[in-house]
Amino acid sequence: MLIGIDASRANKEHKIGTEWYAYYLIRNFAKIDSKNQYILYTDKPLGPGLADLINEENDAEKSDFSIAYDKQGFQIIKSPYNNFKAKVLKWPYKNFWTLGRLSLECFVSAPNVLFIPSHTLPLIHPRKSMVTIHDIGFMRNRCLYRHEPIGPEGKKTRLLTNIIARLFTFGKYSSEATDYLHWSTDYTLRKAKKVITVSNGSRADILSHYHVSEKKIQAIYNGYNEKKFKAITDRKILDSVLDKYGIKGPYIFYSGKIEKKKNIPALIEAFAIMRDRNPDIKHKLVLAGDAFYGYDEAHYIISEYNLDDEVLLPGWINENDMPYIYSGANAFVFPSNYEAFGTSLLEAMACGLPICASDISSIPEVLQGAGLLFDPCDIYSIAEAMKEILTDEHLREELIKSGYERVKDFSWRKCAEETLAVINGL
Repeated sequence: MLIGIDASRANKEHKIGTEWYAYYLIRNFAKIDSKNQYILYTDKPLGPGLADLINEENDAEKSDFSIAYDKQGFQIIKSPYNNFKAKVLKWPYKNFWTLGRLSLECFVSAPNVLFIPSHTLPLIHPRKSMVTIHDIGFMRNRCLYRHEPIGPEGKKTRLLTNIIARLFTFGKYSSEATDYLHWSTDYTLRKAKKVITVSNGSRADILSHYHVSEKKIQAIYNGYNEKKFKAITDRKILDSVLDKYGIKGPYIFYSGKIEKKKNIPALIEAFAIMRDRNPDIKHKLVLAGDAFYGYDEAHYIISEYNLDDEVLLPGWINENDMPYIYSGANAFVFPSNYEAFGTSLLEAMACGLPICASDISSIPEVLQGAGLLFDPCDIYSIAEAMKEILTDEHLREELIKSGYERVKDFSWRKCAEETLAVINGL
């Protein structure tokens, strides 16, 4: 069977949530499946990362890999796993690669099965198509999302895009980002043969907001890189990595987007309250991640509370350095307003951190008691949870122990095996 995968996200050099999901699924498909043939569809030539990702550290050396092109223009990954090749689908525009160029490819030469690891199904696709919808937070609370129009820059082109969107959907949707998410989710749920989502909570949300058969949607948990994310105790190495990001002294850690959806403005206020009420606590707050919608508000609150030296924003951190940043922290805080899964929770547990997190959506499902929960809408509840997790040694030990046990239930290999079983059953 020929399985086509949208690898455009996995091929990005700068990866976050859904990009890592696509990356690790493809990597593990290569490890566990030698029977099926795979085509990776990308919007630009494969970088070394995607070619190397098919390599398992102990199975093959990087020198065993090379990239070549066949007569049909396929980019061939020559490796110990010879059932993978890629095809670069060039597209002159910044947006709509999946809806436009991948649709054209499926019209001309469709695979037996098409797998889209993130959200948007092409307009033209094979009958056996499967999509992962990670969350529908935009349906739960639209004010947490940008409402800017999608499409090319420029007033005239965006006006044209909006007109096309209105005509195409018979006036139901505009070209605003949240409308696009709503339309593409609805379209995917109607047209895909199978839909994967990342937790039972997310599955329940989808079923409650869209008219879709329960049998069509299956929950498969994410994994984490268990070889990379583990507790590191070598102080000299830890300090050398922390110095690179200007991190000194004890700290509470958060990893994820710096945005309103993740409740970062409230977290900063709660941190200020905790510090004010507990002057003996000298910990800083390290917020690692890219700036998204709500970053300006977060920065304003930092200034208002004079926390410029206490709240650190190192930005996106390379995955190779992340285990050191986790291991150097005293606790992990996850205050999200909505979360379909939360892979950073797994990484924190694996690195031996006690966790305090929001008591909402799928976070309790993922933690299963391996974290201290708080009300994300109450900054005093967040502040109290952070204080407890820093000062109660018995609680800390119990949460660390529970975290080590809970994280054993997750791996990217397990995720890939369950996902591949669904693909093979289409």
